Parts: sequence; C-alpha cells; structure tokens
Amino acid sequence: MNVADTAEKIKSMEIRGAGRIARAAVEALACHAEQVRAADLSGFRKEMHRAADILLATRPTAVSLPNAIHIVMSGVDRAGTLAEAQEAVRTRAAGFAESSKNAVNRIAEIGSRHIPDGATILTHCNSEAALACIIAAHRQGKDIEVFATEVRPRNQGLLTIRTLNDAGIKTNFIVDSAVRSFIGRMDLVVTGADAITVNGAVVNKIGTSQIALAAHEARVNMVVAAETYKFAPRTILGELIEIEERDTAEVLAPEIAESLPHVTVRNPAFDFTPAEYVDLIVTEEGAIPPEMAYIIIREYLGWGISEFHNSSGINNTGED
Repeated sequence: MNVADTAEKIKSMEIRGAGRIARAAVEALACHAEQVRAADLSGFRKEMHRAADILLATRPTAVSLPNAIHIVMSGVDRAGTLAEAQEAVRTRAAGFAESSKNAVNRIAEIGSRHIPDGATILTHCNSEAALACIIAAHRQGKDIEVFATEVRPRNQGLLTIRTLNDAGIKTNFIVDSAVRSFIGRMDLVVTGADAITVNGAVVNKIGTSQIALAAHEARVNMVVAAETYKFAPRTILGELIEIEERDTAEVLAPEIAESLPHVTVRNPAFDFTPAEYVDLIVTEEGAIPPEMAYIIIREYLGWGISEFHNSSGINNTGED
C-alpha cells in the first residue's frame, strides 16, 4: 500500500491500534522506497523524509508511529550511499514488523501469568496486546470472564467482544459509564496503551483514566500491556504528547450540531492515566512497575538525548 493510501486509512481509523498503525507505516515506507527514483542519496533522503512526515501527521498521540518511523529513517540518515539507504529501509521495516508481531506473542506469554484462574477481568478499547494476554490465559485452561466496554464514540468495543467471542471466552458488554457499577466484581483491569511516558503515566483510549481511578478506589489491580516501542522517549526532555481531538461528527451528527449554535462538541480520543493508578506494565522484555519506564526507554529503545533533537520529523512526543 502506498504512503498516501496508508496515511488516509490511519487517519480515518480504518487502520487502528498502535501496533497495527506502526506496522502499516513502516510497510508503506518500504513500499515507497522501492518506487523512489532518486539520482543520489540526498534526493532519496529528501523524498523519504517527505513520506515520513505525511505518515507522522496522521495520528499525533500514539508514539508507536514516530518510534517505528524513527527506526526506519535513522537507517536512511546514517547511510553513506544510496544503495545503503535503500537497503536500510527494507531491512529495518521488515525487522520492525517482525519484532512487533513477536512482541505481542511474548507479552501474551508474560501477561497471562498475571491473570489468575477464576478471574473476572475488565478491558477497555481494542488492544491487540491486552487481548493477547486474556486469550493466552483462556487457552491455558484458566476459567476467566471478561467485561468489555462499548468505547464511545467509535465503538471499538464491538471489535473486542467479537475477538473474545471467537476465542470462546465468556464476555459481558457494558457502556463506558457503567464501569463504576461493576468494578467491585473485577479481579483485574487489563488495557493496552498508545503511549507511556518516562514517569510511567499511560496514554490510552479516552475513558481509561476514569477506569483506573475506579479500580484504584476499589483496590483492583490495573495492568497495562504495551510493546516497548509505545514508550515515549521525548518525555525525558519534558515534552508533552499531544492528545488528538477528532472530528465532532463522531459524537454528534452535523445537522444536530448546526442547530445548536451555543454548543461546542469536544472529542478527545485519548486521556492520561497517572502512574500511581497503574500497578504493572507488561512488555515483551518483562513486567515492570510504572516507575521503571525510564529503563525501557534507555535500554530497549536505545535513543540517546542527542537523537531526540535530530530524529526525522518526530516533533509530537511527550507526556500523554
């Protein structure tokens, strides 16, 4: 798929989920690199950066996107010849896609250990990593039951309940505002993340912070499943992650909105859950407390401070 088509599908949420977005982006870059007819390394770099910027502009919150693009584009920037740059795109894009898929499998293996037999679990949104943990626990023979939220306004919960149903897991479907009514029945909350800051705060689908607060009040553990490339390196520098605000038509039909001139519709797609409401973050490198987020950024993302200033067009990370 070409860059323009991929960008549009990411922006419109036809391609959704932080991991899927990241994989689609690097695959589009690899495809674009094959099509670029540059006479020299400078021309190739310029065109690849233009393509990267188009992809980066699609979803400002999920740091998996800039992290994945950085992995590919840093190879282009370090290459000494045109051939080396072209090969860097191919190998780095393929390597990222493969490691991303392997990461989900590893997270499922680790995360399932933290789901006890007989557990009732609440999940929110449609996280590939979170669902992998739940499904792995079920496949191990654990007797589990899931409560899944509707996830307004895009109703990603419908995707979640289909996945859980197909896996044969007993599932309850509830509206987002019913969470506090049911939280006392839960043994565990398991969600994904679109970004994790250096201090362990979690950016995820809107409504996650309210669930975390309810879980904290009810003394229910909150577990976040996230690949290491969802950690936000630029938060080390104090930069803030932009919270994406989407089209108001997702919330209120335009014809109704037009009849209400004094009403402003707000539609933030994500919110910010403080680290103190998160008990455990499960990554492919192991399960960590949120205060160890810096270790993931330093040891596994491998970005030095100087790289943050020079990375390819990545200006939108920070603290979500």
